[in-house]
Amino acid sequence: MRIDMLTLFPAMCEAVLSESIVGRARQEGLVTVECHDIRAYTLDIHRRVDDYPYGGGMGMLLQAQPIYDCFEAVCRAAGSRPHLIHLSPQGKVFTERRAVELSKMEHIAFLCGHYEGIDERVIEELVDEEISLGDFVLTGGELPALAVADAVLRLVPGVLADELSFTEESHFSGLLEYPQYTRPPVWHGREVPGVLLSGHHKNIADWRREQSLRRTMDRRPDLMESFVPDRLDQKLLEQIHAREKSKNRE
Repeated sequence: MRIDMLTLFPAMCEAVLSESIVGRARQEGLVTVECHDIRAYTLDIHRRVDDYPYGGGMGMLLQAQPIYDCFEAVCRAAGSRPHLIHLSPQGKVFTERRAVELSKMEHIAFLCGHYEGIDERVIEELVDEEISLGDFVLTGGELPALAVADAVLRLVPGVLADELSFTEESHFSGLLEYPQYTRPPVWHGREVPGVLLSGHHKNIADWRREQSLRRTMDRRPDLMESFVPDRLDQKLLEQIHAREKSKNRE
C-alpha cells in the first residue's frame, strides 16, 4: 500500500509516521508513505498558498492551484491516481469498518486543510471522500489524517505480527474490547480475574466475549443496536440479562 500526505507541515507528518509500528513497516518495505509540501507548488515568489475568501469573512483559504499541482505531482510520481481523502468536520465520521475498507486499497492520499478551509473548487475536482474524526474542529487536517493513516496502515498484512492484534480490539467486531491485565496478579489490592489465571482456554475466551458484550452494553449502547449476535453471543447475552434480573430482585 502507498499513502501520500498533502500538507503544509510535511515534517510534522513525517515525524509521526517514522516512529513505532508504522515506522518499522516503512523500513521493511511493507508500506510506502510520502509527505508532500503544498507550498513547494505555489507560483507565488513568497511561497504564499492562501488568500482572502470571496464575499468576505474571517480567516484565509488555501488556494486551489498549489493543491492541484501538488496532487498532479503525486500522481506522476506514483504512476497512479490515489483515492484522495480530505479531512474535514463536514465529512462522514471515521469508523473501524471504513479503516478496513481503505486498507484494501493500493493507493490513498490525504489532503490536510488549514486556516478557514480550502477553495471549494479543488475539493469538487479532486476529492473522492471527506472524513471527520468527530463533531469538533482542529487547527488543521494533519492530526486527523495521521490518525486515519495509522488506523489504516496497521491493518495492512504484515504490519502487525498477528492478525489477532486487531481482530479482537474494540470496534473491529462491532464490540468494545474486553479488559486486559498483566503482572503482578495483585496490585493495590486489586486482583486479576481468576479465570485468566486458570489456563482454561475456552473459559477465558467465553469470559472475554462476555466482558466485551457487557462493556458495549454499558458504555456504547448505540453499537449494540447494529450488532448481530451469533449463537454463542445470544447465549451469553441471555446469561447477562438473567444475572441482572437476579441482582435487581435482591
